[in-house]
Amino acid sequence: MPGTTRRKGCGHAASYPCTCAMGNLYRFVEPVVLLMLKKKSRSYGYDLGNDLGKHAITDAEIERAALYRTLRRLEENGNVVSEWDTEQNGPARRVYRLTRKGENHLKEWATVLDHVAKSMARFVREVHEL
Repeated sequence: MPGTTRRKGCGHAASYPCTCAMGNLYRFVEPVVLLMLKKKSRSYGYDLGNDLGKHAITDAEIERAALYRTLRRLEENGNVVSEWDTEQNGPARRVYRLTRKGENHLKEWATVLDHVAKSMARFVREVHEL
């Protein structure tokens, strides 16, 4: 595209955040998890799993295994931190919290999803015009 720069390591234009490393785009697990943690401030994986359906972006079901894989990947990338909560009755539970980097990543997702939404709307308009 004229007037845009290419990102190092991928062929996408730099006019909006690249989706190459944006997690599972098919089910949009990552942005949903980031949004829930932003809203809750901190949460247990089990509680996040219970709320997935309320925040889902698509009709695709998000399995708990996908949730925990996403939480691990977000933590490995510095977007989420976790610690063991041993103050509650019963077994220790891992509690997750969004980092500043995670908040920025959520904003990147918002930009990407805005772009996807506009592209999808354009696609649907074109189909209806045929």
